[in-house]
Amino acid sequence: MYRDLREVYWWNGMKKGIAEFVAKCPNCQQVKVEHQRPGGLAQRIELPEWKWEMINMDFVTGLPRSRRQHDSIWVIVDRMTKSTHFLPVKTILSAEDYAKLYIQEIVRLHGVPVSIISDRGAQFTTQFCKIFSERLGFEGELKHCLSSSD
Repeated sequence: MYRDLREVYWWNGMKKGIAEFVAKCPNCQQVKVEHQRPGGLAQRIELPEWKWEMINMDFVTGLPRSRRQHDSIWVIVDRMTKSTHFLPVKTILSAEDYAKLYIQEIVRLHGVPVSIISDRGAQFTTQFCKIFSERLGFEGELKHCLSSSD
């Protein structure tokens, strides 16, 4: 907190005053590292051998609506080249809608990925990968379809 405030403010005894305030602040005490659940184990992410073989998906949400009612951006990144596609989407789209859009916009240009990592949550990621695999006529699902948010 001190580092952030010193960029904009300064007063005599500033560091001590901030330390005393934080020590008495209930919210500050709750967000201290020792009061947080430990994160999960880091998982090793394989390095891709080919372009667009392994991708990451992310969403930029909370944007003002466009004329076509898009309020989010779906960001799809190739892990090898860091090439990126930005697709305007609506927050209300289902996993099925996203799978259809992915096939229309990404698969037609780059082919089918081997691995997808998404931060949208395990339920969305599982649904997306299941529907995506079905639409492409795969017997099973993708080799790797992970959610980074769990």
